Amino acid sequence: MLRKDMKTGLPPTVDPDEIARFEALAEDWWNPDGRMKLIHSFNAARVAHLRKRLPALMVRDIRLERPLDGLTLLDVGCGAGVVTEPMARLGALVLGIDAAERNVRVATVHADQAGLPIGYRQAVPEELVAERRQFDIVLSLEVVEHVADTDCFLAATGSLVAPGGLLVIGTLNRTLVSFVKAIIGAEYVLGWLPRGTHDWRRFMRPDEIASTLAPLGFSVIETCGLELAPITMRWHTTRSCNTNYLQIYRRRGDPTAA
Repeated sequence: MLRKDMKTGLPPTVDPDEIARFEALAEDWWNPDGRMKLIHSFNAARVAHLRKRLPALMVRDIRLERPLDGLTLLDVGCGAGVVTEPMARLGALVLGIDAAERNVRVATVHADQAGLPIGYRQAVPEELVAERRQFDIVLSLEVVEHVADTDCFLAATGSLVAPGGLLVIGTLNRTLVSFVKAIIGAEYVLGWLPRGTHDWRRFMRPDEIASTLAPLGFSVIETCGLELAPITMRWHTTRSCNTNYLQIYRRRGDPTAA
């Protein structure tokens, strides 16, 4: 049975204020020149990295047009599908879930218009755990910093990864650099994001996520940072994880035993 908060009636990971904030942005997700302009630029670098690394780590030929063909993939906190759709184009059988109903509606319409067979539903990870669902690859990108209970969220999300499968966590590091860049710079000085989008206290260091996931049988296999080049204004991967970073984990176990 899915546990819910006594006061809100929502699953313990859901922060209603955060859901309302992203509901308000739902219609603007696919506008590359709108309020999500920074997200589109950032997403291009993130997706390019995942296009290369996910097939390689799943022992697939990256030269193929659809290297993830036949693999199941879950995008947790999918928003309007800006990562979900590129993963579907790589051949994965994709499900995107989001706690915000308007995000799911926008994602569904956009995928239908693009002719992509993506499943979307308004849901949180705990619901899929209750259904005993598991996937070869699970993505949770820029979600951890917006949930009410990070330990509960990571435990539920990790439980959805099949033995031998991959979990990708993308989030913001809790450093002085991230406070200056992501909060003061992006929200208050440059106005790239609406003020209040992030709460620095909710940012998690890579080691904190790793220690939370370790008891579930996860080991970090790759970590990289994402930075914005000031001259070209383009995002790129980097060794520095001072601000944004991506971690790829593998869950112990034989995939044939799932």
